[in-house]
Amino acid sequence: MTVQTPTVRALAGAAIQPWLESVAQLRMTVFRDWPYLYAGDAAYERDYLQTYARSPRSVFVLAFDDDTVVGASTGLPLADEDAAFQAPFVDQDVAVDRVFYFGESVLLPHWRGHGLGHRFFDLREAHARALGDFDLTAFAAVDRARDDPRRPQDHRDNDVFWHKRGYVRQPGMTMLLRWHEVDAGEVLHPLTFWTRPLEAAA
Repeated sequence: MTVQTPTVRALAGAAIQPWLESVAQLRMTVFRDWPYLYAGDAAYERDYLQTYARSPRSVFVLAFDDDTVVGASTGLPLADEDAAFQAPFVDQDVAVDRVFYFGESVLLPHWRGHGLGHRFFDLREAHARALGDFDLTAFAAVDRARDDPRRPQDHRDNDVFWHKRGYVRQPGMTMLLRWHEVDAGEVLHPLTFWTRPLEAAA
């Protein structure tokens, strides 16, 4: 039986407002699994996603199964993010206003393996490129010990995929974020940035 590939749409600025709740629910569902083990916090989600709603140059790339959001990928200028996200770049003398930050890419398991990860990156990079102000795209991934006993045996890291997209992990650029972890309460987590030069529009 052929699985219908979701419809993908990129929405910018104020157009993301109607989809904040859908993205919040998706984040809490997908990030509950390894490696984030996020217990979910509706109040945190509202606050976090308002950062995107306030940014006129933000982007949501959404995957729809009919009218249901089954995947989401986000981005905004790093200058519009909180200071914690900016600090690793400031420390390395990287101009914050030249960096476009990619937030999460979350996709329900049923829809994985259909190339949507590439579509998410393609459309966010295209959005950043079209804005014309950015030299670098970046995202952060949580650092987990390879021998963490909670790591599923069949888990596949995204490192190979990210490398194929041209992203390079920057070991000296790590931030610390707190979130409520499943069965552990609030935990401080290290997240290390991956970056890629953004070529100019043709």
